[in-house]
Amino acid sequence: MRWTELDEEPCSVARTLSVIGDRWTLLVLRNAFLGTRRFEDFRSGLRISRPRLSDRLQKLVAAGVLDRVAYQAQPPRHEYRLTEKGRDLYPVLMTMLRWGDRWMDDGGGPPLRHRHTDCGRHFHAAIHCSECGEPLDPRAIRTEFRPDAVPPPAHQPRQTGTTT
Repeated sequence: MRWTELDEEPCSVARTLSVIGDRWTLLVLRNAFLGTRRFEDFRSGLRISRPRLSDRLQKLVAAGVLDRVAYQAQPPRHEYRLTEKGRDLYPVLMTMLRWGDRWMDDGGGPPLRHRHTDCGRHFHAAIHCSECGEPLDPRAIRTEFRPDAVPPPAHQPRQTGTTT
């Protein structure tokens, strides 16, 4: 599998990585969710080079994750706003945040707290079954291919019990 061909893989994780699979892109998205919209604010907040930031923003716009919207005509200035497709990445970042809070803690606890404005309470990301509401545990999940899907060779079941 080539990195440049991930978007062609019959795997949703690989296809997602083709859009958000590098650290700078994830940090750009993090800052977008924290309210950053303008190029210079991304640049100064992330301490990222202009060419690298420009590349990541262009890729996110091309993928439909961000919209580039003019906010000033002279000189031309644009800001970057999350699209519906981009906002759908919020649970991904929140799950990464929860993992980082648990496993990368420096001893001082999570650096950020999140408050749900509807109920007013602090929360942490949680993933539950859409059907029964139980928390998801990978030990209690069986992954199956769609009946018409053709699994890639690396995902074929192994043959066991026969030798020649």
